[in-house]
Amino acid sequence: MAPLETWIFRIGGIDPKVEMSWSGYLNALLVFNGLGFLAVFFLQLFQSQLPLNPAGLPDVPWPLAFNTAVSFMTNTNWQAYSGEATLSYLVQMLGLTVQNFFSAATGIAVFLALTRGLTGKSSNGVGNFWVDLTRATVHILLPLSLLLSVALAAQGVVQTFAPYVAATTLEGAKQMIPLGPAASQIAIKQLGTNGGGFFGVNSAHPFENPTALTNFLQALAILLLPAALTYSFGKMTGNVKQGWCLFAAMTVLFLGGLSIGLWAEYQPNHGLGLPTSLEGKELRFGTASSVLWSVATTAASNGSVNAMHSSMAPLTGLVQMFNIMLGEVVFGGVGAGLYGILIFVILTVFIAGLMVGRTPEYLGKKIEKREIVWAVVAIILPSAMILCGTALSCLLPDALASRANTGPHGFSEMLYAWTSASGNNGSAFAGLNANTNFYNIGLGLAMLMGRFGVIIPALAIAGSMAGKKISPPSPGTFPTDGGTFVMLLIGVIIIVGGLTFLPALTLGPVLEHFLTIQGRLF
Repeated sequence: MAPLETWIFRIGGIDPKVEMSWSGYLNALLVFNGLGFLAVFFLQLFQSQLPLNPAGLPDVPWPLAFNTAVSFMTNTNWQAYSGEATLSYLVQMLGLTVQNFFSAATGIAVFLALTRGLTGKSSNGVGNFWVDLTRATVHILLPLSLLLSVALAAQGVVQTFAPYVAATTLEGAKQMIPLGPAASQIAIKQLGTNGGGFFGVNSAHPFENPTALTNFLQALAILLLPAALTYSFGKMTGNVKQGWCLFAAMTVLFLGGLSIGLWAEYQPNHGLGLPTSLEGKELRFGTASSVLWSVATTAASNGSVNAMHSSMAPLTGLVQMFNIMLGEVVFGGVGAGLYGILIFVILTVFIAGLMVGRTPEYLGKKIEKREIVWAVVAIILPSAMILCGTALSCLLPDALASRANTGPHGFSEMLYAWTSASGNNGSAFAGLNANTNFYNIGLGLAMLMGRFGVIIPALAIAGSMAGKKISPPSPGTFPTDGGTFVMLLIGVIIIVGGLTFLPALTLGPVLEHFLTIQGRLF
């Protein structure tokens, strides 16, 4: 792939040896992502006049187009529409699939810039955004997506430009069978932790996920790159144990959530009087597969589904929401999970320094007021959007009217929507009609805050740390590559998430869990 990289650098006038300051890096990132937003936005507005629209789908209304363009630009992939009934082949390919690559590459680029800031030796540069973006796309995302898309197509995932097929059911009814170039989009949607489905029901659709092998490959792809980047971090720091510690913290949190979800789904359903509940599950692959996917997709900022989250047990829904509320740091999005957990690492090191009465250090660099302020901003902004957005939905009659259920489950529908948008996850609790002006615009703004409200502080920390000298470790240095630090990091992540969201979760899934035990359903 090196010739392709060289060609891109040449036509783009990019000198890979030139480094940027953190502000220059951020400006390039914002300009590039802004152009991506405009491209997807206008493709939708003029869809009916563009080619590759065999179903003759009309133009997308601007509030929905705004929401969708923001969603795919921010790696959220929240979908307030059904793909086969709303978007043409051209928009799905040129708009959504392209953004799946670039939003994932943007996350990797920010991770690389932050790591350079943490490990650099008295340099103000954090890398070159155009170089990082190009190399992440050309050398990682594109080759892996080509391999996975061929494997998926071989298993029966549709990949065609043929028009929709008219069919007659056994009852004599007429039905349109949607087709399209799905396999190519599904591959990068999973590998890039994007999650946006080609069809409305996402990976529960047999054209997206036809066999047990495709189910396994897609679930693996969700976690593949976020987990692998922890090793990349260790290599970049010159101490692989640093990366393994982050991987260990993520794995403990992931397995804890998975254990709770599996336990909850195999409990008796007192509301229906059944030994277990199969409603909403992926019956082709089993309950365990549905739970595993739901935990993986919410932990890894992917958002794709092979079962309906709203149908699962209340405690499983709690795990799904809490994974996102933690800041999508349990593996998280490609790159985004790493720079997210590194912000928690900085906060953890600061707290540890206060406990032992020493100036906190990480990788030999002192953590000072500026870094802590930015770290707190990155944690607070998405959390504030979740809670304030949910509160506003509870107050507005039009927002409340979008619920499919009342009581704590209806509250969970709204809480999940704002959590998913602000956490750049994209999965939905289902039931909530989010295709309204309030939710399209409100959730779109939440996605922007959740994405750039973390990216900007991460790059600011990178710039602040890049210019600092590395001090050699001393007997008083708190080690950050051992089990003690892993447990402390896990504790800080859970405590911050618990203190912030426990009241809201108590009103939703926790209350519903106890009412379900009494036989009450909503």
